[in-house]
Amino acid sequence: MNARDCILFSTADWDEPYWTNKQHTAVELAKRGWRVLYVESVGIRAPRVASRRDWKRLWRRLWRGARSLVLGAPARAQNIWVMSPLMFPARHHWPLVRSLNRTLLRYAVNHSANAIGLKKPVVWTYHPYLLDAIATLDRGALVYHCVDDLREIPGVDVPAFNAAEERLLGEAGAVFTTAESLRERCARLNANTHYFPNVVDARHFGQAMEPGEMPPELAGIPEPRIIYHGVLSDFKVDLALLIEVARMRPDWQLVLIGQEREGQQSSLVAELATLPNVHLLGYRTYENLPAYLRGMQVGMLPTLLNDYTRSMFPMKFYEYLAAGLPVVSTPLAFTSSVNDGLEIGADAPAFVAAIERQLARGRLNAEEARRYVGDNTWDARTAKMLASIQSPRPVL
Repeated sequence: MNARDCILFSTADWDEPYWTNKQHTAVELAKRGWRVLYVESVGIRAPRVASRRDWKRLWRRLWRGARSLVLGAPARAQNIWVMSPLMFPARHHWPLVRSLNRTLLRYAVNHSANAIGLKKPVVWTYHPYLLDAIATLDRGALVYHCVDDLREIPGVDVPAFNAAEERLLGEAGAVFTTAESLRERCARLNANTHYFPNVVDARHFGQAMEPGEMPPELAGIPEPRIIYHGVLSDFKVDLALLIEVARMRPDWQLVLIGQEREGQQSSLVAELATLPNVHLLGYRTYENLPAYLRGMQVGMLPTLLNDYTRSMFPMKFYEYLAAGLPVVSTPLAFTSSVNDGLEIGADAPAFVAAIERQLARGRLNAEEARRYVGDNTWDARTAKMLASIQSPRPVL
């Protein structure tokens, strides 16, 4: 492509501890020489009055949003500038509030883009609430990257989301999805819709295949060590399943790396913490994850099956494989088309049996890890996406 500028509308703040598609895509574009204006989440659900963490985060974002509105977006990495939108955080259904937020976002985006000197930027979005913000922008292609079924997040205004997404699909030049079910939904309104599963930094996680020391805290945890890493979200992770598995096989050690999601205080997480063979290590940085995965035998995807998770393709799948770990998952939709390195268990007995099979087969060797990951890497996927943006949009 000739374009080398991008405005990326995210559903996650830049400095969130658990990076996902949004931050990684911005980094991949920046590595290719693109200048990226990363627009942090506009907030797709209402804050919970009882959640002090929600409100603390809102006040922090209001301050940063006011600063971005006046000073523009600060540089946060090479070729990446991060803008915090200044938005009124409540009463989104009021016409006056919607109009105010649209005006603030449009001004802030144009102000930051002009300050950086972006020329006809590609607009790459992970949510549908942006069209009014770019209405006066001299831009290039419009891309919708649909990585989750955001309608199913608790607190989302579903009718408003559906209307905004339908409008976006009608105007987008290209649409990328991480699940076949999302592709089918989006393709009804946009023929240039492509399925690209989640991917991995194979070099980074491949460090777990190399000789090296394990973190000292793992030394006191006997094998076999079965790992899950990620947010311990009670609407994404089947916490009850983990409790059953731990009780059925007290000789196994379940190592959980991650924190509860914002505002959550789950009794099931508290119960997990009481089990002698469950080890809640808390948050560990992305940079340090390979060292922890080096000391594991099996990677888990104990995903709770519901309307939100049904269309998920967890990034952890290829991260585990790249690190040499065979994987056990609940029967998410993606498992019907992926076989390499994967065993499936729908309930606790089946999940335990699947782990037993993976323990018997052992860790992957380097050739297996490379073959199972294939071209499911950030670099390869970004190249395919950029080629798809170049392609003319088919006529429905």
